[in-house]
Amino acid sequence: MDTPLLIVFTRNPVKGRVKKRLAAATSDDFALKVYNKLRSITQEASSASGADIAVYYDNHLPDDDIFQGAKTKTFLQEGNDLGTRMFNAFKQGFSENYRRIALIGTDCPELTGTIIRSAFGALEQHHAVLGPAKDGGYYLIGLRALLSELFIGKQWSTSTVCREAKNELDRHGLDYALLQTLSDIDTVEDLGNFTLD
Repeated sequence: MDTPLLIVFTRNPVKGRVKKRLAAATSDDFALKVYNKLRSITQEASSASGADIAVYYDNHLPDDDIFQGAKTKTFLQEGNDLGTRMFNAFKQGFSENYRRIALIGTDCPELTGTIIRSAFGALEQHHAVLGPAKDGGYYLIGLRALLSELFIGKQWSTSTVCREAKNELDRHGLDYALLQTLSDIDTVEDLGNFTLD
């Protein structure tokens, strides 16, 4: 199957359950508004990616959501931690015979369809692609084959997540491409020039 697959991990947008670090410094209402704006940005980028889309929700499958469309499949995230949930989503995609798969979250206000398309382009030449985030994590990870060591038994939400992923790929002799470094939004400090308009 030559069409790539884009996996989108999203939380169900429920007040009090999203962007908790941001909410602690502002309010649950404000955090939800920010999260809904980020989901809208992610949806636009996903739609412009040229890929098939699989959206994975953290809590329940909604009857109606901005991500749902003709080219979109929906799933529930499965696993006790983020790494296991990501691993299971990639595993599902590869079991459906996709050869290039990228996974993104819904925290990156600078993400565009062009960036996602460039990730899939990189996967034509490289085993993996990473989109580094300014906080040391990554906003995108793309693979041509499943590597469990990238996901299982890792510490998440730390400043070394992207570096550890690169080390793991190096250890397995897998070449990778790096996308431009972007910011994501988890705290008040991260908001920067971000506006809700």
